[in-house]
Amino acid sequence: MPGVALHDYFAGLRVPQLDLAPGVTTPLRFSNPREEHLATRRSCGLFDFSFMDCAEITGRECLAYIDYAQTRRLDSLPSGKLAYTLLLREDGTVLNDATVWHIEGDRYWLMTGCRGDLRHLQHIAGSFDVIFRDITSQHAVFAVQGPHASALVAQSLPGFVPAVTPYYGFVEGRFRGARCLMARIGYSGESGYELVIESAHAPALWQRLLEVGKLLDLRPCGFEAADSLRIEAGHLLFSRELALPAYPAEVGLSRLTDVYRGRFHGSGGLLAVRRSLPRFCLVGLLPAARSSTDLERFQYIADIPGNPIGAGTALMTSAAYSPLFSRILALGFVSPADRYPGTRVTLAGGVPAIVARRPFYDPAKALPRRAS
Repeated sequence: MPGVALHDYFAGLRVPQLDLAPGVTTPLRFSNPREEHLATRRSCGLFDFSFMDCAEITGRECLAYIDYAQTRRLDSLPSGKLAYTLLLREDGTVLNDATVWHIEGDRYWLMTGCRGDLRHLQHIAGSFDVIFRDITSQHAVFAVQGPHASALVAQSLPGFVPAVTPYYGFVEGRFRGARCLMARIGYSGESGYELVIESAHAPALWQRLLEVGKLLDLRPCGFEAADSLRIEAGHLLFSRELALPAYPAEVGLSRLTDVYRGRFHGSGGLLAVRRSLPRFCLVGLLPAARSSTDLERFQYIADIPGNPIGAGTALMTSAAYSPLFSRILALGFVSPADRYPGTRVTLAGGVPAIVARRPFYDPAKALPRRAS
């Protein structure tokens, strides 16, 4: 079961847990979410992302399977590199985003944030000569994010040289004899790394990172901080931005699809509707509300029957109080005509808002989400 090793460890520390799915939890917060958020922006944050599901694909047709199961052409993806991609439904709408890791030769990993995605991927695997294994429970996944992330990893894991690892690259090393992968990737808008460690050694690595991080102003961070950070950075969350069936162009990810490269799962559905897209656009939103208590006034997409998106209206998908901007920031869908920053729209419930650039937070440096 995902995250068991860390679940028991955090339960012993009385850390509040968020239930993401039956048997799948993640820490909600360790201290004040505002301070966790700001620590990630200013120094370093440590997150437990062990809820991520991971499948290993091997076998004679593993590359053909990888090519079909997701939207990108990855036949030239070298070992030691990973790629951000999309999983589509048959009709071409986005099921979820995911990452493909080329471990070595005919061996790949597909990592995604939703347990149901593996059932989808395993069903597709039935048409290929591959071995599909759910290896989620074998690993824990930690995210180290922020300006001091490189120093923390280098000092905690001798032998790793994070500063020379390219974005969307990963290397293998050892932690107390256990296999550990370090990938340069992130979800916060900061430069950072994800560490994939054997589950039995996860508590020891977590403690090691906290010990070394004392001199780097490290804070352990929970889901609440991760959520406000990713909203600032304009990133999707499948249970929010993908709750409404949307095509890649409608969530700003058409760059991850090439319907003319050949057949992949959902390409037929995408081709059939390409001339009528986008029906709506994902944008940043600045609601006329400033405090976190105002969040209770908002209606999200799942609360609105029929999900209508007309001119001058917006459907909000995510919202959080941003400690960096000292106000509520939101993501949501508007009509194509209303997608321009500065446009005034109305949220469900009559709350006025202004369309803003997405992402809100975009420092003048190469960000992980800009890489392949």
